[in-house]
Amino acid sequence: MADPSFFVGVIGNIISILMFLSPVPTFWRMIKKKSTEEFSSFPYICTLLNSSLWTYYGTIKAGEYLVATVNGFGIVVETIYILLFLIYAPPKMRVKTAILAGILDVLILVAAVVTTQLALGGEARSGAVGIMGAALNILMYGSPLAVMKTVVKTKSVEYLPFLLSFFFFLNGGVWLLYAVLVRDSILGVPNGTGFVLGAIQLVLHGIYRNGKQSKHVSNKLEEGWQHEHLISSSTTRSHDRENLPI
Repeated sequence: MADPSFFVGVIGNIISILMFLSPVPTFWRMIKKKSTEEFSSFPYICTLLNSSLWTYYGTIKAGEYLVATVNGFGIVVETIYILLFLIYAPPKMRVKTAILAGILDVLILVAAVVTTQLALGGEARSGAVGIMGAALNILMYGSPLAVMKTVVKTKSVEYLPFLLSFFFFLNGGVWLLYAVLVRDSILGVPNGTGFVLGAIQLVLHGIYRNGKQSKHVSNKLEEGWQHEHLISSSTTRSHDRENLPI
């Protein structure tokens, strides 16, 4: 009889792939306009680091190849997004994007790999990498908290995209189930957090779905996926927010 965790992991991979591909309309818009407009590259850079760490985790921990494969796909997709940013961004943003990508996606990643390879081994190594990936995931899942406060205050879900909430709930739930089946607490904690927060967001959508909304802003938020709303509220004042699965 086939292992049920394999089928759950495959479903999780499919959902995660859809999340990785969700920003495609945003980048198609950039290509047509030959401009990055007000979008920020920072969330894509963070998602690339997150995907890289989880790919590394999946390759060094036995039985976690499904985690490695989907995040390997994420590395390819996020790299393409960043390259498009470098092509269409204004000169100052292009330089800033290159510097941030170099620091986060090259230097920090290389430092994490080299350090864990030289200083740690076995479960300690995979555990350290998993904790780093989990921390980034929790940051991603917790990013809409400030927006949720705004939703309650304004009684409108205008600034909380439904797709963001739905995918957080679905992705978190499936990967939580997978983590339970394979008994991987490091994978379970961040996705359990995402599942709960996603559920709360869906409840808020149910309560305030008839609130007055600005059609222009709502469409822009939906089109921009979570990459416009990935970073915390303090960062949002200077950057659009947006990602990343597992």
